Amino acid sequence: MIRFVFFVFSLAAVSQDMDMELFLLIGQSNMAGRGVIEEQDRVPFPRVFTLTKEETWVPAVEPIHFDRPDRLGTGLGRSFARVLADAAPGARIGLIPAAMGGSALDEWKPGGTLYSDAVRRAKAALKSGRLRGILWHQGEADSGKLELIRSYQERWLAVMKSLRSELGDVPIVVGELGQFLYGREKNDYAMARMMNEQLAMLAVNGSRVAFVSSGGLTHKGDVLHFDSPSLREFGRRYALAFMGLDAEWK
Repeated sequence: MIRFVFFVFSLAAVSQDMDMELFLLIGQSNMAGRGVIEEQDRVPFPRVFTLTKEETWVPAVEPIHFDRPDRLGTGLGRSFARVLADAAPGARIGLIPAAMGGSALDEWKPGGTLYSDAVRRAKAALKSGRLRGILWHQGEADSGKLELIRSYQERWLAVMKSLRSELGDVPIVVGELGQFLYGREKNDYAMARMMNEQLAMLAVNGSRVAFVSSGGLTHKGDVLHFDSPSLREFGRRYALAFMGLDAEWK
């Protein structure tokens, strides 16, 4: 009981006036996080914070997203932030969760609800620091139709161009869909692979874009969502990819 009271106090005691390095987390459920929350996921990391639904800063403990209250879980944001914090001992990391489970790329078009909410939350967070990057994981919802796969790059680049025009020309890190999708009975092997090829090409055709492999990562039993250990590893890979894009991070 003492431990619980102290933890609540710690959340309430966070100053809202901090100079932070900010990261916007957008996409669908694998960015929001659907891994089983374990005890280690509820232990705060020093200098790692998250923006709540109410737009206040609290220590980043799982779940940091709030998109689907009945499905929330561990994501990749915390391990991403921890790697960056360890690499830059003086930095305070602020995560801006704005992903939405099940969302298709077209739902992120400028002017749409998801896009507008993400921009609004990012601009609110900018009162406490500067945006350093955008983390993106999405594509499962678009992988079932060939025309959506073939047009993905063009549509994605348009969304990111608009985001950068509003928030700043920051690096973007894109994650590969789970390679376990290749063996999913309800998902055509060739189309899942084609979607990952399109995602990989974003790093070729986009400026300051990195692609992160999901090789070796496993699902939580549904052949759709990464499990908790895989998401923690995925976050580490995202962090290394970001540092490869941002020479100033140290």
